[in-house]
Amino acid sequence: MRFSTQTLLLQLGVVLLVVLLSGTVHAWLVYERIGNEAENQALTLARTVAADPDVRAQVQDISKEQGTPPASVLAAGPLQQAAEAARVRTGALFVVITDETGLRLAHPEPARLGERVSTDPSAALGGQETTTRNTGTLGPSAGAKVPVYAPGTGSAGGTDGQGPIVGEVSVGYSVESLGKSLARDIIPIAVTAGGALLAGVLASFLLRRRLQRLALGLEPEEISTLVHDQVAVLQGVDEGVIGIAADGRISVFNAAAARLLDMPDATGQAWNSAPVPAPLKELTRPAAQDAEAVEVLAGDRVLVASARKAWHRTEDLGWVVMLRDRTELQQLTRQLDAVGTMSAALRAQRHEFANQLHTIAGFMSIGQHEQAKEYLARISATGPLKFPVEQAELLQDTYLQAFIGAKGVEASERGVVLKIGPETLVRGHVADPQDVTTVLGNLIDNAVNAAVAGSAAERWVEVELLDDVTGNGGTLHLVVGDSGDGLGALGPDEVFAEGFTTAEAPVRAGAGQGLGLALVRQLARRRGGDVRILDTGTQGGPGAVFMASIPGVMAAGGTDNGAGATPEKESDG
Repeated sequence: MRFSTQTLLLQLGVVLLVVLLSGTVHAWLVYERIGNEAENQALTLARTVAADPDVRAQVQDISKEQGTPPASVLAAGPLQQAAEAARVRTGALFVVITDETGLRLAHPEPARLGERVSTDPSAALGGQETTTRNTGTLGPSAGAKVPVYAPGTGSAGGTDGQGPIVGEVSVGYSVESLGKSLARDIIPIAVTAGGALLAGVLASFLLRRRLQRLALGLEPEEISTLVHDQVAVLQGVDEGVIGIAADGRISVFNAAAARLLDMPDATGQAWNSAPVPAPLKELTRPAAQDAEAVEVLAGDRVLVASARKAWHRTEDLGWVVMLRDRTELQQLTRQLDAVGTMSAALRAQRHEFANQLHTIAGFMSIGQHEQAKEYLARISATGPLKFPVEQAELLQDTYLQAFIGAKGVEASERGVVLKIGPETLVRGHVADPQDVTTVLGNLIDNAVNAAVAGSAAERWVEVELLDDVTGNGGTLHLVVGDSGDGLGALGPDEVFAEGFTTAEAPVRAGAGQGLGLALVRQLARRRGGDVRILDTGTQGGPGAVFMASIPGVMAAGGTDNGAGATPEKESDG
């Protein structure tokens, strides 16, 4: 049996039990009230009969005689007539008069005259008025017994009754008449009980329907299973899951979401006021129902966020936001970009190596040793590779030489000249190539894009580098300018906001357009540095100038990247 059916039956049983108990108690109270009224009515009638002077005189006369008159005499006597007249007039079951010994002087059944009463008369003969409910010769009844005093010495109910008691009057009303009165009064009780039962049944059905609707038609056992499964799944996955109910409250916020967003559990908070990145809230706007996944910067993490509308049949359940961590993938992608850029540059220079070797071989084969020597000296002076970067000889660190040289090849392919500023001075070597690649690469890429999109006739990007290797960790200072049209009226907050980009389309799918500047600023600030705008530029050029300071990425002395020599060794060579 379904739990909802069990609940309904239990509710109906409780309602029925309450109605029956209430009806029974009400009926019993009504019966008691009718019985008490019958006793009071019997007491009043008994007092009236006992106070009648004729009755008192007749009872006294009979009590003075020796013995009791025969039944035939009593049946025709005045006491019988008076008692029967009172009984008929009031509808009582009996009106009985006895002498001082309890023998009947008046009774509804003449054959029982002269007999002793069936109930104990001692209390009334002792001077007490009593009410009783008992069963006599005429059946069960509710009645009263009152003493009869001799004439002139007292009265029924009086306080001066010092004379002798010559008999008693017993009056009773049939229990069957009480039942008839109860039957008349029980109809409203039954109607009330029936109405209450009907209301209880209707309320039980309505409550059952509401519970089923709230529980989506699921039984408690199914809900319990779903809750256990939900907890196991939500807490066991690495992806962040945020559930937003239809009323705008966060209903699900798993541990992975708290970890990825670096915030405490937000369950129960209003989604619009929750401290989550703004792009996540934009995903749950009605207009963004079919929006594609977006990349979001949360602290030092790059997250891929997607949102889907949740429905159960036709009921709107709200939104489900999924978060996937792409930080490591972004780092690997940046490293791969750097490696790919350098490898592309090296492939571009392979022919130059081949041509140089062929030239040297040609000089040697024709015996022009001096010219071959001069040619080798010229190659040694300009470096083993010839990148299209002006003043590349100012760079001493081999990693910076290779990376900026490779960026120069890329820029040259897009018609942009990449040059090194004359104030460049790098005495140490790069100790953390990954962060340097991230910051420098993003700034150069943005500058190249701005130069390509600019209106200046000559397209160029200039990079100046200066290191400070004093202290525990060396700092690398970068300044990047371009020939673009500048930032115009845009402020720093807009430029470094997530999603800002001047590119019309990403260079490749999933390149994370709009995250570069925000990412490099957070990276630099995490190390204790910063990225800021030195000049917003002008229309027609020169363009914007960005400056970055990255502490802890440089080291003094010889290189440890295996690709170059110290400045001293370079000068000695």
